[in-house]
Amino acid sequence: MDGTEIYGVKGDISPHYELTLTIERTNGTIDEVPVTCRLDSDAEVKTYKAGGVLQQFAGEFLEQVQLDLIK
Repeated sequence: MDGTEIYGVKGDISPHYELTLTIERTNGTIDEVPVTCRLDSDAEVKTYKAGGVLQQFAGEFLEQVQLDLIK
């Protein structure tokens, strides 16, 4: 690792799923490394997909405000 690599993850982000870490190097080679998703629950996956705890809270809050306005 020298900081020039581009990293990616292939696979379904779900608790304990097997994923593939891809490492693209500046010389064009691509390495693939098997990894295990360390999100341990559906709640953690939801938070991750929202972009973090603050973003998840803000999204849920705004959703509730919109529902309250409809009533």
